[in-house]
Amino acid sequence: MIVAVDGPTASGKGTIAKALAAHFALPHLDTGLLYRAVGRQVALAGGDPDCEADALAACAFPDALLRDPELRSEASGGLASRVSVHPTVRAALFERQRAFATQPGGAVLDGRDIGTVIAPEAEVKLFVTASTRARAERRFAEMRAAARDVTLEDILAQLEARDARDRDRSAAPLEVADDANVLDTTALGREEAIAAAIAVAEEVRARLADG
Repeated sequence: MIVAVDGPTASGKGTIAKALAAHFALPHLDTGLLYRAVGRQVALAGGDPDCEADALAACAFPDALLRDPELRSEASGGLASRVSVHPTVRAALFERQRAFATQPGGAVLDGRDIGTVIAPEAEVKLFVTASTRARAERRFAEMRAAARDVTLEDILAQLEARDARDRDRSAAPLEVADDANVLDTTALGREEAIAAAIAVAEEVRARLADG
């Protein structure tokens, strides 16, 4: 069973995807981390994330970079959004994601184009969303807990800019798949959101089992 979990940043999709993977005993891939690694590699190399050639060259990042805690920063998130607009970058990372999705037994992937581009045949498709204010407050709490010097206003502005880039890019824009189940987590706590996602996935699986 392939489970696709899409949505904007800080919507809770990563937490939900991990919980679904644990519930169904499936491997999980945070595809956004791949783009963050590309963006981070561009920065480390002194390149320009808006330059397609620089971004494409950074797709050859070392696997060890995926363990860099800096990938979780707002700066890396912004870089990921910028490099992800390049079609050649998306093409370079496509096969890696596709192979993970189609492995025997299935998998859970979260990102922005899993249900529309990477695994359009996914049996379970979730689009996790929340208001921009709620997402900014969540990310602000995470950054403060990590002792990062940020302001809520800055994070709100960064999220709005990232949302615009993700929605408006020509290559695999952020959009809801026609057959996706939309889950709005604005008013939901962590456990409530996870329970709602599992309920949707279990319902789909039961329907498939019934033929």
